[in-house]
Amino acid sequence: MKGKLGPFWVLAVVLALVLAACGGDDDGGDDSGDNGTTETTEAASGGDDGGEDGGEAGEEVSLRVLVHQNPPLTDYMTDFNAQFEADNPGVTIDMEIVAPGGDYATAVNARLAAADVDVIDYCIDPCAGFSTPVEDYMGDNVEAPAWQQLIQAGLVMDITDEPFVQNFDEASIQDAATFEDSVYAINMGRVSYSGMFVNNDLLAEVGVDLPTTWDELVAACDTINATGNFCMTQGGADGWPIFVGAYGLLGAAFPDQAALAEGLWTGDIKWNEGEGLALMEKFQIYAQDMLEPGVTGLGHNEATARYAAGDVAFLPTGVWQAPVLEESEPGFDWTYVPFPGSDNAEDNQYLFGKYDMSWMIASDTPHPDIAKAYLAGLADPDNYQTFVDATGYLPTQPTATLNSKLGEAVAPLLENYRVGFEQYYISPTGAGQWANGSQAASWFDPFNEWTDAGELADQVQADLEAGLGG
Repeated sequence: MKGKLGPFWVLAVVLALVLAACGGDDDGGDDSGDNGTTETTEAASGGDDGGEDGGEAGEEVSLRVLVHQNPPLTDYMTDFNAQFEADNPGVTIDMEIVAPGGDYATAVNARLAAADVDVIDYCIDPCAGFSTPVEDYMGDNVEAPAWQQLIQAGLVMDITDEPFVQNFDEASIQDAATFEDSVYAINMGRVSYSGMFVNNDLLAEVGVDLPTTWDELVAACDTINATGNFCMTQGGADGWPIFVGAYGLLGAAFPDQAALAEGLWTGDIKWNEGEGLALMEKFQIYAQDMLEPGVTGLGHNEATARYAAGDVAFLPTGVWQAPVLEESEPGFDWTYVPFPGSDNAEDNQYLFGKYDMSWMIASDTPHPDIAKAYLAGLADPDNYQTFVDATGYLPTQPTATLNSKLGEAVAPLLENYRVGFEQYYISPTGAGQWANGSQAASWFDPFNEWTDAGELADQVQADLEAGLGG
């Protein structure tokens, strides 16, 4: 991946360094704690190989670790840190947790620029690994993402040659942790949002086979609705679940999501022609014919609880809703499959999604060996399996398994896992409000104003070209 560093961000880093030199202090947690958004703990965890690299015996070291608040993650980290301290006498983990409402991006940037952190859980919104890099075909019309700017400012350590990197599968290393042929992070997990939950009992009751193509899905919905049941539900009150639920349609139409992003920029692909127009038409059928009445009043979790009632066949959404579904109705018989958005079954075999949180080391840490040992502990296969069990992420290590009903459903599909469109696409500066056609399913009535797929497709393309100068 190639990219450019915005001059404004470089200036911000320089100013931060100057301020840190003039008035900064050495208390690792104070920068972002004055507003009550952070808490600091001195407990953590580690791996069996951590002690060998932990420094000289008796050396007193405080390793400063920054994480975002996520209860399963922080609970795991508390245990991990305690074990790491036990395995490395003299090392204390000073873990700062940025709580909800805090600005995690600001905390990360400030602490790195002030040389006031050693290890970072990189989960800056949208918390998607090394997503949306600035590519050459985009020219100077976009701003580089935060992770790219941090690397180009020299604030993140190159860990390409560290042995623990190889514990992760090659795809996650390349897609979520590599920039210009060097590795700067380890990625801890991924999610998928292009599939759908399937009500096995209902399909059996109404005599419908699991659809594997778009035509079969349309026919299945007609049969299911005719029985007085419903085809699909979704959290329309929250808006975004509508277009996320239709992501399988996007992936089926354009299996190569990176090529789609580039094609839209170069003009080789248009939203109002060919596959793009056909996709808009399917979006409309999904939004207006497949979803049950009343979804505009359901939030995301409410829709999952509604699905658990048993009279809805499909819930197109992300894998993260599996725990909500199981909690709502533990006896519900479901599975999770790719959304069959194409008339060609071979195009419906992929799960699209995003990588999630990553770990980075500050390039100027005064304790590089201990920081590397810390990541080595996190990357240890046994520790990583415990992490996956605790957090429910789809694993990025080939030896790890997701020990759950969801894990059983998606395990055969992970070989066909692909990074989603929004991890490649950056909207050009000056584009109109409708330019990102991947979200068009949520723009049809009753969720928004559009009632004709062709008219919407023309508007989407026009708004895109407004930013491209077309």
